[in-house]
Amino acid sequence: MPTYAIGDIQGCYKSFKSLLSKIQFNPRYDRLWLAGDMINRGPDSLATMQFILEHQQQIQVVLGNHDLHFLAVAGNCQSIKSKDTFDDILNSTSKNTIVTWMKKQPLAYFSEDFNTLMVHAGLPFNWSLQEALNFSGEVSITLQSPQCENFFLNMYDNLPDSWDNQLKNNERLRYITNALTRMRYCSKNGRLELTSKQPPGKQPSHLVPWFTLKNNQYKGKIVFGHWASLEGRSTNQNIIPLDTGCVWGGQLTAVRLDDNKVYRVNSSEI
Repeated sequence: MPTYAIGDIQGCYKSFKSLLSKIQFNPRYDRLWLAGDMINRGPDSLATMQFILEHQQQIQVVLGNHDLHFLAVAGNCQSIKSKDTFDDILNSTSKNTIVTWMKKQPLAYFSEDFNTLMVHAGLPFNWSLQEALNFSGEVSITLQSPQCENFFLNMYDNLPDSWDNQLKNNERLRYITNALTRMRYCSKNGRLELTSKQPPGKQPSHLVPWFTLKNNQYKGKIVFGHWASLEGRSTNQNIIPLDTGCVWGGQLTAVRLDDNKVYRVNSSEI
């Protein structure tokens, strides 16, 4: 029963299907992990979500920032932006089913079988695995509660930029969400910096990639998406970037977790 972790699909359904063909995905035996940003910016968000829901018993996902943005727009808490491409879902009879399902998905998932954590963006250096899962759970509870509207109305901000366990309410949920779905760079003392997107080596000198800060509490593997300019490269075998910029004309990547074999297909959308 092979398990494949796949990076940001972002509605690139043709590329997704091409990658599934390359890995010879068999829903009877295989499992997929999807590292967030399943939709938006690509041309076929609805078809992507219909496939995922059809095979949901074989698929584990975490939510990414684009997925959360879709939920905020679908809930009339944010306006759709000019670059958003999920209006096919918003205008579909499947909208409510997709929204309900997506709200039940976590921001962090861990498998003991592979000793691997999946998140969309990253793991703060001062969080343990259990803290990450617990904090993800706080957001998940909120998404499925009457407080979700207030959460979406207050989700779009870059502060607070450092973790304090005494954080409460919207500030606490916002930090958790930003860390797990938006983080790329941090200051050397771990403060989030959420605007820089360039590859390592081209960032401002006071910033470092989040995964270079030593985490003394978690030693397992991490698979994540979100950071296309990494181009799927890492010098740390425990850090596995999956976003290779398919929606920007790059590639869509899968890693077979059983043996870390990498599969890639060129974008079919551009």
